[in-house]
Amino acid sequence: MTQTDAHWRLPDPDDHPEFYSDTTTKRFFAWIIDTILITLISLVAIPFTAFVGLFFFAGLFLLVSLVYRVASLAKWSATPGMRLLSVEMRTRSGDRFDLPTSFLHTGAYMVMMAIFVLQAVSIILMLTGSRSQGLHDHLLGTSAINRAAVF
Repeated sequence: MTQTDAHWRLPDPDDHPEFYSDTTTKRFFAWIIDTILITLISLVAIPFTAFVGLFFFAGLFLLVSLVYRVASLAKWSATPGMRLLSVEMRTRSGDRFDLPTSFLHTGAYMVMMAIFVLQAVSIILMLTGSRSQGLHDHLLGTSAINRAAVF
């Protein structure tokens, strides 16, 4: 899809590749940073659960991940890892994420992570698409752009 498509108000990747260059690589490293931060937050939360969180660590991790991602995407349209690497998410109209969009994006991301085939398709789409969108981005009409680029 290009900017001339009435549904997309983001810059055309053919005319303005600087908005999308290296976003797949940046999102991968941001994912690593965010996973480390979520793990640390989850570990810090264990004593506050009277150590019951040890028995349900996977559930605690998922809950922390959900809150972390939804809250940061709703506030900054990027997770802390994305902010560190100067990437942010935008809707097809070019707007920053609001709370409902953040929740839908995070929910779709978690479904993709839970089902290997969907995650593999998502990775292939990110590596081959002009906007570097994962499957959940295609479904929601969202895209990651370089934050330093101004439009």
